[in-house]
Amino acid sequence: MTTIRAVVVDPGAIGRLSVQEVAAPTAGPGEALVRVHAVSLNPGEVRRAQDSPAGDRIGGDFAGIVEAAATDGSGPPTGARVVGLARPSANAWSEQIAVPVTSLAALPDNVTFPQAATLPVAGLTALHSLRKGGTLVGQRVLITGASGGVGHMAVQLARHAGATVIAQIRRDTHTDMVREAGATQVIVDESGKEIGVNGPYHLAVDAVGGSVLTAALSALGPGGTCVQYGASSGKRTISFNSGDFFRNGPHTFYGLYLFPELGAEPAGRGLAILAGLVAEGHLRPLISVESSWHQVGRVAQQLLDRAYVGKAILLLD
Repeated sequence: MTTIRAVVVDPGAIGRLSVQEVAAPTAGPGEALVRVHAVSLNPGEVRRAQDSPAGDRIGGDFAGIVEAAATDGSGPPTGARVVGLARPSANAWSEQIAVPVTSLAALPDNVTFPQAATLPVAGLTALHSLRKGGTLVGQRVLITGASGGVGHMAVQLARHAGATVIAQIRRDTHTDMVREAGATQVIVDESGKEIGVNGPYHLAVDAVGGSVLTAALSALGPGGTCVQYGASSGKRTISFNSGDFFRNGPHTFYGLYLFPELGAEPAGRGLAILAGLVAEGHLRPLISVESSWHQVGRVAQQLLDRAYVGKAILLLD
C-alpha cells in the first residue's frame, strides 16, 4: 500500500491532532491529484476534531500544485498552481488530495500558497454572505466579528463593492486593523448596544450570535437583510421583537452554511474571483500564524483559545 503523511485526530496529542502515515488517495473521474503546499485552519473543523474518534481526518482549505490532471481532460493541467476547497470529509490536510476540478481555481503568479490557503472557507463564506445583500454601492453594511478570518475579508470585500462598512469587534486593540481593512466606523462592544446607534443597515453579516445578533436584526433598515454564518459568542438562542421586525420590514433573515451554497455555484468560481482580488491588491488576507504542519496540534489549540485573530497557515514540509 502506498502511503502519504496527513493530519489525523490523535487523542494523545496536544489539540488532538498530529501528522501520521495514511493511505495515498486515488483520483476518480473529474478529479485532479494535488500536491498540497499550504493549508489553513478554521474553527469549525478544529472543534470537530475535539470530539472525533482517533484516526479521523479533517481539513478543507488547501493550496498546491496539480500532480496529475483529471483523466477526462477537465480542469487545470498538470503543474498548475491552484487553490481548492475540499468537502469536510475529503481530508485536505495531507500531502496529496484527490479533488473535483470544480473545486479548484488557478492561482495568479503573484499570489502565494499561504495567501491562497486563507481563501476557501473564510473567503467564500464572506463572498456568499455579502451577495445576499445584492448591490452594495452606497449602502451601510454591518460586519460583526470583523477581526476574525471571515469578518476581516468581509470588511474588505464590502468596501471594495462600494459599501460604507461598520465593523463590530470585541477588543479595541483590533480597531486599527479593521479600519485598515476598510471599515468607516468601528464598534467595540460585545453586548450589541452600540449597533443600533450606528444603524440602520442594508445588510448585516453576523458571526457572533446572542445579543449582537439581536441588535443587528433590530437595526435593519426597510428591505434589509441579516445573514448569520456563526455564533462565536456560544449563545445559540436569541430573543427579539418579532413585531418590530415585520412591521419595519420587509426584512430577510438568512442562515448561511457554506457547503449548501456551493451546490448552486461550485467553489472554483468564487475562488477564482477571490484569488484575482488578492492579485490586484483589493483583498489582503490577514495571516497571524505561519508554521510547520508538524505544529498542527499547538496551532489548533491556540485557535480554540482564541489566541490570535485572522488566519493560521500550516506549511507542509
